[in-house]
Amino acid sequence: MSTRRKFLLSTSAAATLPAVAAALSISRNASAADLPVSGAELIRQMTGKLDVELNDPTTASIEVPRLQDIFFTWDLPLIPAAQVSTIVAYSFGDRPNAANGSSSGSGTAQSTLPLPGPINEEIADAVYKLYQLKPVMVFAQWEVASVLTSKYQMNSSNLQPVLPPVVASNGTVTYPAVAQVAAAVIALEGTAVMGTVAIVTHRDQAKSAIQTSRALGMNAYAAQEITLPVDYDSQASQPTNRRRDLYLLSDMTNQFATLRANLIAHEYPNG
Repeated sequence: MSTRRKFLLSTSAAATLPAVAAALSISRNASAADLPVSGAELIRQMTGKLDVELNDPTTASIEVPRLQDIFFTWDLPLIPAAQVSTIVAYSFGDRPNAANGSSSGSGTAQSTLPLPGPINEEIADAVYKLYQLKPVMVFAQWEVASVLTSKYQMNSSNLQPVLPPVVASNGTVTYPAVAQVAAAVIALEGTAVMGTVAIVTHRDQAKSAIQTSRALGMNAYAAQEITLPVDYDSQASQPTNRRRDLYLLSDMTNQFATLRANLIAHEYPNG
């Protein structure tokens, strides 16, 4: 295997050198964006590299499409606003409430819900823009719903808040997962009644949020006319929600965990 690997690496390097030289001759200042690689070419190169590393072409051909989907595919299934029957909004972090962690006269920490924070306000703004295009029922995770209520005066006639975080007596906050929020929405409305669902959340969370919503039975999409928030809040309660590089690692980890669980359940239903 060592000899085979050395041969493949040497021939790969030799084949690559002319292409590299040609690319450098185009412009010494060219960026990666100037030299796009097609999805098919990316898969070809990754499969070749992984085959070299594993010495196992069968496994490489299985794993690479998974890597390509989770690492390199972030587009969303879109639907026109006119076709939306229900809006579901998932929150993206929040900010700590200063009251949590301060002590009352009895020495017991107060338990106050976190502040929605600027990213959830941006999500609420996107929800309201969509609602103006298609005024349908909105199911929004608590952080987003609180902004829709205070900023846009939405109420029970058009808004159903879902699953606030749980704050313990010592101020510790427990957040529901997207799957828990989606399940709570379905329990309230039912997928048949919901019809075609537009998911509104942070852009980087949208892919996995739509996948999760679909796995639980929603006919879920993103709305074509709505631009989802892409900002990050350096003061967010959760460290992974403060920087894009950290959040994407978390999101991709969750995608891999879900894929692994689904594959095991499908291939080995009896354990």
